[in-house]
Amino acid sequence: MKSFKRNYPFIMFNSVGLWLVWLMLTGSCKKNNVTENPPPVQPPPVATDVQFYLTQGDQFVLFKKQNVALVFSGTGNASTTIDVDTTQTFQSIDGFGYTLTGGSATLLNSLPPATLDPLLKELFLWDSTNIGVSYLRISIGASDLSATTFTYDDMPAGDTDATLAHFSIEKEKQDLVPILKKIVALNPAIKILGSPWSAPVWMKTNGSFVGGSLKPEYYAAYANYFVKYIQAMKAEGITIDAITPQNEPLHGGNNPSMVMQAAEQAAFIKNNLGPAFAAAGISTKIITYDHNADRPDYPLAILNDAAAKPFVDGSAFHLYGGSITALTQVHNAHPDKHVYFTEQWVGGPGNFPGDLQWHVENLIIGATRNWSRNVLEWNLAADPNYNPHTPGGCTSCLGALTIASTVTRNVSYYIIAHASKFVRPGSVRIGSNNAGSIITVAFKNPEGKKVLIALNKGTNSESFNIKFNGKMVTTSLNAGAVGTYVW
Repeated sequence: MKSFKRNYPFIMFNSVGLWLVWLMLTGSCKKNNVTENPPPVQPPPVATDVQFYLTQGDQFVLFKKQNVALVFSGTGNASTTIDVDTTQTFQSIDGFGYTLTGGSATLLNSLPPATLDPLLKELFLWDSTNIGVSYLRISIGASDLSATTFTYDDMPAGDTDATLAHFSIEKEKQDLVPILKKIVALNPAIKILGSPWSAPVWMKTNGSFVGGSLKPEYYAAYANYFVKYIQAMKAEGITIDAITPQNEPLHGGNNPSMVMQAAEQAAFIKNNLGPAFAAAGISTKIITYDHNADRPDYPLAILNDAAAKPFVDGSAFHLYGGSITALTQVHNAHPDKHVYFTEQWVGGPGNFPGDLQWHVENLIIGATRNWSRNVLEWNLAADPNYNPHTPGGCTSCLGALTIASTVTRNVSYYIIAHASKFVRPGSVRIGSNNAGSIITVAFKNPEGKKVLIALNKGTNSESFNIKFNGKMVTTSLNAGAVGTYVW
């Protein structure tokens, strides 16, 4: 004890001195005396046959490439087996993406270039950490997620313009056209679908943006309206790949909206819209219906019309009603015509695990297993209060992005990313089975790579084998998790 007391000051001095020297040598001593933690050391990449991207419902992992060895071998185990079969081929894929509403364009265009430019690259390029959005839907005129209602030929009350002398897309040149030009510069091959929420009100039976129908005497003028729209966008360097004659034609309560019964749409297509496109040399696809899966009789009535069918490329669906299997019903009745999935919302504030599972099960997997050539989420962006929207428009539509002082990525971002990055346009759906709680869809992309998207819709973690060409690799997904596997 005496020896310790005698040496104590010496021991303390030397300990402190050594500690200070160590801090200075390691660079951890700051002028403000705050110790800076070094970045976590990333493990070196492992050798693997299969790239694996994961999103978990608990948000602990969000579309992150997993550093795990998934190596095919001649042996498997007793786990559930998913067999991927390239000898079974189905429809080609046009792409995956979002609706770029007028409100979305306004919010994006409000961002400083230092934020906007890398964000657009992240969305529309597909190298590195980018997600490769390849399909967009836009509104022809205002949708309910525009700040105000408008069309491209609005007239004072009581006036008409059957020759469309006042037609102009000038209003879109403030936000939508500039954003689309940036997107097209990044991905010139992106497919764009245009859908109107309403015709100009002077063409309608009730003279209002809400409800009403298209007056028969203006069918020809409205067909010319589409022609002028496609030509005006083309003059801006924006190619419209397809249009639908009316968004949600059986829903007249939105603002804007317009009712168009199946017989009316068939007559408009065969007598006016189709011939107008042909006369103008326009190759833009005409896609019918664009409403819920509970009414497959609507597109079937148009496809069964021998005079309308030749002008129609296919049918578009939403899933606010009905079953996703209705797409197969329409495909089977007219296998020479295509099927598309063009809208599904996430209601704010959202339920990440529930929304992730439902949308992947019913849309990414369900729609494509039922012949859809695309999947589009509604919508790309909103602010924290779900604005902008029209009076009477959607007041709780959660965007894939929330744009405020920072940009937040929401569940729709990850839902689409799991397909868009890997299932590039021109991919073909191939055979895969569902087994146990694991449901899947598989594709072969233009590079020849195989892509398997799998969801564990069970309540427990599940291991399973992926079998291809007689060899297997074993993986697992936690309950509610989504995995994309690429090899």
